[in-house]
Amino acid sequence: MDLLHPPPEDIPLLAQVWTPIDGKIHICRAIYAPTTPVPIKIPFITFSENRRFSPHDYPRVFQKGNPRSCKSPTLADKFLSLGFQKNFPLWHFSCFLAARGKNPRPKTMANKDQTDTNRMEKIVSLCKRKGFIFQSAEIYGGLNGCWDYGPLGAEVKRNLKDLWWRKNVLERDDILGLDGSILTHQAVLTASGHVGGFSDPMCDCLLTKARLRADQIEPQSGIAYHFTGASHEESGWSVDRAYSVLLNQPNQDENKARKTAREFYAQFLTDKQIPAKRLILVGESTSEEKEVTHYNPENGSLLTEPRDFELMFKTQMGASADDNDPNATAYLRPETAQSIFVQYKNVMDSNRVKLPFGIAQIGKAFRNEINPRNFTFRSREFEQMEIEYFCRPEDGLRLTDEWLANRLAFYDEIGLKKEKLHVLDIPDGERAHYSQKTYDIEYDFPFGQQELEGVAYRGDYDLGKHKEHSGKPLEYFDEQTKERFIPHVVEPSAGCDRTILALICEAFDEEDLTKEGGKQDIRTVMRFKPTIAPIKAAILPLLKNKPELVEKAKEVKTLLQPFMNVFYDETAAIGRRYRRQDEVGTPFCIAIDFETMGLEEGKEDLKDTVTIRHRDSMEQERVAISDLLPWLLERIH
Repeated sequence: MDLLHPPPEDIPLLAQVWTPIDGKIHICRAIYAPTTPVPIKIPFITFSENRRFSPHDYPRVFQKGNPRSCKSPTLADKFLSLGFQKNFPLWHFSCFLAARGKNPRPKTMANKDQTDTNRMEKIVSLCKRKGFIFQSAEIYGGLNGCWDYGPLGAEVKRNLKDLWWRKNVLERDDILGLDGSILTHQAVLTASGHVGGFSDPMCDCLLTKARLRADQIEPQSGIAYHFTGASHEESGWSVDRAYSVLLNQPNQDENKARKTAREFYAQFLTDKQIPAKRLILVGESTSEEKEVTHYNPENGSLLTEPRDFELMFKTQMGASADDNDPNATAYLRPETAQSIFVQYKNVMDSNRVKLPFGIAQIGKAFRNEINPRNFTFRSREFEQMEIEYFCRPEDGLRLTDEWLANRLAFYDEIGLKKEKLHVLDIPDGERAHYSQKTYDIEYDFPFGQQELEGVAYRGDYDLGKHKEHSGKPLEYFDEQTKERFIPHVVEPSAGCDRTILALICEAFDEEDLTKEGGKQDIRTVMRFKPTIAPIKAAILPLLKNKPELVEKAKEVKTLLQPFMNVFYDETAAIGRRYRRQDEVGTPFCIAIDFETMGLEEGKEDLKDTVTIRHRDSMEQERVAISDLLPWLLERIH
């Protein structure tokens, strides 16, 4: 990959945006941190087959200039670029990269090349062992797709939500908060298109009963083996049922298809003692199949016909509610956005705000996921951190790009490495029908590259639908221009639980401290940013059998406790206690030792000071107890 026009070296890269073009060449936009106006060259790239990279694709970049263009006559030319010089006083600027490569992976699928199963297993084990995350109702076998945050996980979650709220609501003049109800009127979700339209087409594997999304099954080609039934001669048992198996690899053993078929028919045996290999297959035939999607890619088994699977949780409201009474039907909200849209007018009128302004909400949402997986990543109960930012129509695309830069800066601030963040610019055919522009911010999890947040330009779809269905006026009146119109909406929508999982995966580290010729020494450490860390400081008296050290340590605990989450620990050797705190991500350990009490001969000047041990470097320094609180507050916020 070659950078056509490199940026100045002192400007930090936030992310790269990839857009598929022509299946073989993709464009990557490199987004950089906010900076002062910088003279840069923006290349304008023209592709063959009349596929031109238009200024309308990225109006934010081209809004102040008219780039020249040229046409590439043949595919052999690949691409041809011309540059133009311009100063751009933008929040961020863009450079374009051109690269040849394979088709970009579907955005719904994980990048299998980046998986690390062993690392993920260690993270899941640590989360349970240390009290970050537990399986819901574990003593009863667990509730699939639901998770409980333990003491440390609850602190991480609170820290993340508090920081998100502070950055997006408290420190801004243009965003207000909302806390909408979880139970949602069915008319709200009918207007939004969820009732009757919020479902996935599902297929079941006839062999394993695994459920698959029909629209996510990759087309396959191969030889299909068809059977009309099976029998067992000794017992006289038989079954007439059509079944088929696809062998999608060249030179596969045809007996593999017969073995799979016998396993399928064995499900119908009345005598379960009869082994599947003793069954006789009936009516075998073969056919060549091309680009078919009705076989399970995992085992070649035939799938059922697709059918819609309802993704919302429905409930009945009222003590005497009848299951057949449509007026008693309500839903657990599938997203937090709709309560913002239906309260937009009330918020605007009661707070006398003008465009552009936003409404922020953090709250639970519920989706009846067919296949919850990857720990907490895909769950049936989850929490969203969402903003609906209302604006004039002509500002929508510009604000979408500004919000993308804002959100990338937030992830950088909380400790997610830039090189593990990716921005996918969703092409026209793959966006939601209401979206005019969508970016997916993705992170390299141990189970693959997956979505953290979407930044979508929703236009006026939502407010327009609620105006239409409710019959209520939802227009905005501009007092200066005397215009009346429905505002457009830019939506940065982040998954709180997904972000926590990303933070845990990012923080997890195993450091080899083995000395030459010594016993293996692996230090497990969670390298949370202090702002996110569940415990900010641990107070550790050097010895628990010295009352004066214990008393002073508890005084320090009392000093800090009103301002931060601290942990007191007096059991085991001090080195072991340090390691315990490393494993839960505590950034600072405060040791109360004999120097603190002024009992060390020749070190009387260290009286009323403590030893602070840094988690990441393991270095230590002395700080006066009188300076301890401001010293910590400066580093944890």
